[in-house]
Amino acid sequence: MRIYEELFIVKPDAAEAEVDPLVEQLTQIVVKSGGTVDKTEKWGVRRLAYRVMKYSEGHYTLLQFTAEAETVKEIERRLRVSDAVIKFITVRIDEKLKKIAKRKKARDKRAARKPAPVVHAPAAPGEAAAAAVPGVPVAAHPMPAAPVPEAPAPAPPAESEKEQG
Repeated sequence: MRIYEELFIVKPDAAEAEVDPLVEQLTQIVVKSGGTVDKTEKWGVRRLAYRVMKYSEGHYTLLQFTAEAETVKEIERRLRVSDAVIKFITVRIDEKLKKIAKRKKARDKRAARKPAPVVHAPAAPGEAAAAAVPGVPVAAHPMPAAPVPEAPAPAPPAESEKEQG
């Protein structure tokens, strides 16, 4: 058993009364073959990327199911002979789900090897104001504030200035 997605487009002038029996027919095919229908989504009328059989819009319907390959062949055969269906595509998604699960497992494994992040004490009020200045880079690890040097005292006036003044 594998997981598949079937997306099919029905003519836009077809009523909902024509789309529902088709979905029900496909569901019955899956169930009779021992599969399960996981999800059925009706996306409604949407614009096509390009004209197909002189139509620029269509009723989109997505059917996600679990079944054998023979069931998929029967569903595709039924869609091919249906006059209401203008386009369909079947995608096997179980491999994608496996790849996603494998990536997640590897990511979790790497995260478990990393050491826990170091939590620093809150910064002093003056440091917080400096960190909030836009355009000034903030250090990743806060460093203690360096003492600010005092301004040098003014030099005493030279001897020549005393005599003139």
